[in-house]
Amino acid sequence: MLNQPAIVQCGPQHAMWRNALRVLRPATWPVLVLLLALCWSPQAGAERIKDLAGIAGVRSNQLLGYGLVVGLNGTGDSVNQTRFTGQSLQAMLQRFGITLPPGTSPSSKNVAAVTVHAELPAFAKPGQAIDVTVSSLGDAKSLRGGTLLMTPLKGADGQVYAVAQGNLVVGGFGVDAGDGSRVTVNVPSVGRVPNGASVERVVANPFAEGESIYLNLHSPDFTSAKRLADTINRVVGPQTAAPVDAVSVRVSAPRDPGQRVGFVSFLENLELVPGEAAAKVIINSRTGTVVIGNHVRVAEAAVSHGSLTVSITASNDVVQPNPLGGGDTAEVQNNDIEVTQEDSRMFVFDAGVTLNELVRAVNQVGAAPGDLVAILEALKQVGALRAELIVI
Repeated sequence: MLNQPAIVQCGPQHAMWRNALRVLRPATWPVLVLLLALCWSPQAGAERIKDLAGIAGVRSNQLLGYGLVVGLNGTGDSVNQTRFTGQSLQAMLQRFGITLPPGTSPSSKNVAAVTVHAELPAFAKPGQAIDVTVSSLGDAKSLRGGTLLMTPLKGADGQVYAVAQGNLVVGGFGVDAGDGSRVTVNVPSVGRVPNGASVERVVANPFAEGESIYLNLHSPDFTSAKRLADTINRVVGPQTAAPVDAVSVRVSAPRDPGQRVGFVSFLENLELVPGEAAAKVIINSRTGTVVIGNHVRVAEAAVSHGSLTVSITASNDVVQPNPLGGGDTAEVQNNDIEVTQEDSRMFVFDAGVTLNELVRAVNQVGAAPGDLVAILEALKQVGALRAELIVI
């Protein structure tokens, strides 16, 4: 007798895989993930977990190094102002067996001392190439046309994780005139070397360790953390995920690295509706930009807005003396002062005014961004603004 194919039914109870994480053998994990992916239907207006959270420990690391850029067309560091460039060049020559006479300092306008920094991605393996950014340390006018010599890049622990070398790509340039004037486009003292560094060391991460992984929300929120755990439990099975705090959610995962990758791939494509942010008003004091959140409410209050404009106009008149008086022609300055006060209009906010009503009322008054900031600060002081006022 032939074996009859199993029938899989997708429903809200998910009876087939409620306890799959604990019952099924590890070899059946890929099949389980495929079944879950086929049966999961996203919610309308939801966002992916991939866009809301990241895996704890899976992050990039900063690398930094010091090196020399050579081959510049006379736009490098000056020895008198940047002495460490000459010292670095002399040390490099000594490593190649070239000894300069005592008291001699190498002088070359074709060399510049630079810092080299890069981002080492998570899971980067030896031999992979990463981009590097090169920035001038001295008084070099331009790095255009230069070549970065072999530079070790170190992490925060002092270990070398990559080695950089290559030709620079500089987006800016500068032109000098004989009279000392100079025209500069963009920033010629900073450049990049695409794929200019080779990874030499692996950075350990806890992704494949333990029986659980942690999902960290990009924006801390207790509601989002609970909904994230509930979504995973509803799809995979109860007690698979548990919120730890407003940021982290612990998720049980298979121990095998290959199965864990497939499991995380499935999780990060699940969708949920995150919790809405708290009511906030953000004010940029430098640009005058005001951003008002959706849940901002205003209690009952009356607002009066008006502006006073003072204009001073200076006009110069010439007074001619009497032809027979023997006087001199004189210049007289006349100042005209004009004061203009716009009509002050008052409007009343009812209790529970929404964002649209608040914006409409302010626009009807004709308030500029600076005036809007003053109105919002006054509402906060009087206790009528139901939101957090943040000035950056």
